Amino acid sequence: MTKRKWSQDVTEHSDALDLDEGVFKQDDPKAIALSLKRSAEHSHRRKGTPLQSAMGMLTFYINRAGDNLSARQRHILEKAKDELRAAFSKKEKSHASR
Repeated sequence: MTKRKWSQDVTEHSDALDLDEGVFKQDDPKAIALSLKRSAEHSHRRKGTPLQSAMGMLTFYINRAGDNLSARQRHILEKAKDELRAAFSKKEKSHASR
């Protein structure tokens, strides 16, 4: 049996977010961002804002994956950060116009 890393356990069983299966393995930065946004908005256990929780989980995954992350996947995940900011920015603008 392979020894599991604590970071894998955090990613799979986070107290803050219930993540979609394979969210960080996707090829589309926007899809990753929208999945994280949806998870963060539906969580009642998070400690910060939805944006903080979603960004924190994404950054945590990137940092923990380290050298095991391919350059291509790292680029996709870094772009997902921009998509995440944009997704939350659109929401804030739509609430402000009401």
